[in-house]
Amino acid sequence: MLLERIAGATMFARLLSLAVCLAYLVSARDKTDVIVMKNGDRITGEVKKLENAVLLVDLDYVDGSISIDWLKVARLESKALFIVQLQDGSIYSGKVISPEGPAPIKLEIEPVGQESFTVDKTAVATMTQTSLGLLNRLGGNITLGSTHSKGNDTTQYNLSSDLQYVDTRWGGKVDYSSNLSSSVGASASTWNQVDLNGYRLLRWKNYFYGGTAGFLQSSTQGIRRQISASADIGRFLKNTDRVRLSVLGGFGWQRTDYVPEAQTQALQNLPVGLISSTLQVFRFKKTSLDITAALAPALNQQGRLFSKVNASYYLKVFGKIDWNVSFFGNWDTQPPEHLQSSNYGTTTGLSYTFGNR
Repeated sequence: MLLERIAGATMFARLLSLAVCLAYLVSARDKTDVIVMKNGDRITGEVKKLENAVLLVDLDYVDGSISIDWLKVARLESKALFIVQLQDGSIYSGKVISPEGPAPIKLEIEPVGQESFTVDKTAVATMTQTSLGLLNRLGGNITLGSTHSKGNDTTQYNLSSDLQYVDTRWGGKVDYSSNLSSSVGASASTWNQVDLNGYRLLRWKNYFYGGTAGFLQSSTQGIRRQISASADIGRFLKNTDRVRLSVLGGFGWQRTDYVPEAQTQALQNLPVGLISSTLQVFRFKKTSLDITAALAPALNQQGRLFSKVNASYYLKVFGKIDWNVSFFGNWDTQPPEHLQSSNYGTTTGLSYTFGNR
């Protein structure tokens, strides 16, 4: 029992060290951007990104980023390069400034190698700082949590993290989540999940194609290793400054290695379909909600359906620190005999955002 706890704590320490290293390597540029508010306030700093109607800005004299209501910004002056996505699905890479005027409500976008043009400020869905260097296109977060109950000597560790890369027309993201629970008189319960997603935008606005790959280990369901991969096509159904909703569908393959107790069904290879949806909802300076749900029907076993859900609710504490509560779940309608059909649970912890986030 003690060795299991030491191993779990060691794993968390290593991943935390990795996140700190990434945060250090993703160096910030000069803080020379100027934001002029409608009430006349003038702020000089480094614009990190615009998302969910919030402009994130780093200041030399503030620990972490400050959140600025985008609707209350009158002017933006920056020499930096940004990836800008409009609500109609158009994406550009270029410099962004507010043109002169008594009451400017537009942005001027200067795409690399193209003529500049202006758009209404409200037409901008997201704006992400970028550069020609790899590290400045990386961003992510890491969440740590731990609980202990003296009554039955139960200890639970949970860790989750993500790392994403954003380019003009393509991007990728890696998500990792882990949960270890141990108590006196019972076997330790472990859950480990890794998801890799990549996409490339099509010439039709709001459409994209991509691929997903995943790894799952669930001791509760007797899954020692589950590896999956798929090719998909998707669409953004809604992409505003408050809500982002996307759906995708495709076909893939799933290989599951069960514990020996599953006997002849210990190793299964299945072709599967895939239907997945992601919803992001945000409330200025307060909360955000991320939900991803996926259904994968087995194509060669009638009635067998795999499904999983990952949901996280974030509440800002201060700076780049958030408190969050998450839900994870995995279901199989026809598991091998004597094995459980589901595993799910909740976790809570503190999150730290680093890099281009």
